[in-house]
Formats: sequence, C-alpha cells, structure tokens
Amino acid sequence: MNKGFFDTFRHNFAKGKFLYFLISILLYILLSPFLKNFFGIHTLLDIFLSAVLVSGICAVSEGKYDTLIMVIFVFPTLVTIWVLHFIQLPSLALVSNCLSILIFGYTMIRILGFIFKSKTVTSDVIFAAILVYLLIGITWGIIFRSMETVQPGSFSIGEGLEQYQRIAFTYYSFVTLTTLGYGDISPLSPQAGTLAILEAIIGQLYLAVLIARLVGTHISHSRKNKGP
Repeated sequence: MNKGFFDTFRHNFAKGKFLYFLISILLYILLSPFLKNFFGIHTLLDIFLSAVLVSGICAVSEGKYDTLIMVIFVFPTLVTIWVLHFIQLPSLALVSNCLSILIFGYTMIRILGFIFKSKTVTSDVIFAAILVYLLIGITWGIIFRSMETVQPGSFSIGEGLEQYQRIAFTYYSFVTLTTLGYGDISPLSPQAGTLAILEAIIGQLYLAVLIARLVGTHISHSRKNKGP
C-alpha cells in the first residue's frame, strides 16, 4: 500500500513538476516583500529560496546523476544559507551565492534541453519556458548581490531599498531583464554595468529565440497532424 502511495505521488509530481517549481518561484518573488512585516525578512527569503532550490533540482531530476548533483551542490548550499543566520561571514555568504548560481545555471540548462527536445507545445513546455525566464532574473539578482559583496559601492541603491538588499537586487535584476530601467538602482562600477548590459541582452535574445522555437514547433506539429 505504501509503495502504491509513493508511486502515485511520484507520478503526480512528475506530471506537474514544472508547475510546482513555477509556484515556488512566484512565491519567492511576489510574496516576500508583502510578508516582510509579519516574519523576519531574511528568514522568509531563505525559506522560499530553499524551496526554489530543492524544487528546481527535483523538477529536472531524471536519474542517479541528478541525485548526485543534488547531494553535491544543493545540500551544502542549504547548509550555508541557514548557517548564515547564526554566523555572519561575508565569505560564507559569497560561497552560498556562488553555489546557488551554479544550481540555478544547471537547472536552466536542463530545462532548456527539455524545451528544445519537445516535439509539441504542451503546458509543461510553456511552464518550462516561463521558468527559465524567471530563473534568469533570480540568478542575476544573486550575481548582482555577489558583486556588491566583493566590490562594495558597485551599485547606487535608492532610499528605502538599502535595508532590503536581497529584495532590491532581485527587483533590479528583473527591471534590467525587461529593460524597464526605472533608475532607482543603477550600476556605478564598469563591472556592474557590464553585468547589467549582459543580462539585458540575454533577456531579449531569450525571448526572441524562445518565441521562434515555440512557433516553429507548433507549426511543425500542426502540419504533421494535417498530413499531406
């Protein structure tokens, strides 16, 4: 009976893994700023970030190799994230950021592989495409935060955002990714400016290539269904 339950759970999770992953990311992005007055903001962000990291690897896990990746990278990342609540070390925070970047990068590569191997445009493909775009924004937010840790003063942060740097850099990342450019946060160093330019270029190229891929896949599938 237990085996049947776990098989059913595994099957249901596999069917909706990208949707669950998408929900965890949206919770991380959207809810954290609104709940900061009810919970400790750093604790809340780390809860959501932990959920995103674990659900991301679970979403792309397909064998022993992926499980090994989870053990090697995800577990140490989670440990460093929560140890930082007790020991405030900039070097440890930087290690945690770097590990998170590696995990998200690996996750994006695996999801992109799924998108470009798909022969039809299904809901999973659409969810996967949205996930990659959101992961680009989150990852670049961590990169910007790491840059500020390594080179303090790399960014000019507007009044009211300084005490919430984690939220501020995620916000700045998505503003850059979508090329809105509000100007309340801006790069001051050449390195920070280059990273901002690179994210903006990646965001625009991703949308262009992705839309072309999805449209091409849909047209190809439609022609096959119509036959000669």
